Amino acid sequence: MISFVGAGPGDVDLITVRGRKLIEAADIVIYAGSLVSAGHLDYCREGCEKYDSSKMTLEEVIGVMKKGAGEGKDIVRLHTGDPSIYGAVKEQMDRLEELNIEFEMVPGVSSFTASCAAIKSEFTLPGVSQTVIMTRLAGRTPVPERESLELLASHHSSMAIFLSAGNIDGVVEKLKEGYGRTDVPAAVVYKATWEDQKIVMGTLADIADKVKAEGIGNFAQILVGDFIDGSYQRSKLYDPSFSHGFREAAK
Repeated sequence: MISFVGAGPGDVDLITVRGRKLIEAADIVIYAGSLVSAGHLDYCREGCEKYDSSKMTLEEVIGVMKKGAGEGKDIVRLHTGDPSIYGAVKEQMDRLEELNIEFEMVPGVSSFTASCAAIKSEFTLPGVSQTVIMTRLAGRTPVPERESLELLASHHSSMAIFLSAGNIDGVVEKLKEGYGRTDVPAAVVYKATWEDQKIVMGTLADIADKVKAEGIGNFAQILVGDFIDGSYQRSKLYDPSFSHGFREAAK
């Protein structure tokens, strides 16, 4: 069996129990060495084969999987965060299906939720936003025109922007255009949950200068929206005047 496992955002304790058990039992672990904490490999059993996929092509990764599966070995493909978000897993799974090799996906904690936790906030505040947009700035990987940052920002939803801190000026320029104001709260979280985590808080008016002053360019999540710092309505769920299936409203 091949298991695609989300390693979480950084801290090795933020992998799921299921993911940890799969690593402990694996005969082969293929891990994204550029992003996944090496601490996860400490849980591999003696004799486990380890491959750093940051130095491999898709064909080489599939070759290791095919050989290992043919030998009946248990294989873990360890991805950073959650494999379903910017994980480049679909192309791997399609190849495995073509080869009739069985696989599964084990979700993980994404850097966008870890970053929100780091700033002690909540994306979905009543009266502020009930929508979270996850996106990225176009780079070597293009972004469809209908998903341009300024267009998405015009919805005024909570936003989590991946893989874009290296062009913070470009991000802020497009966000200002979309939001139509410069006082929108923003936070940049560098290496969320790692020991060298760094948090920069500001608004669209000053966040770019603050981020550049800290020397942050990669491995950072950009969070934007009034959920970070603004007034909101009380949740109906715990309001004593609100009834639901598990509780009657107070009289």
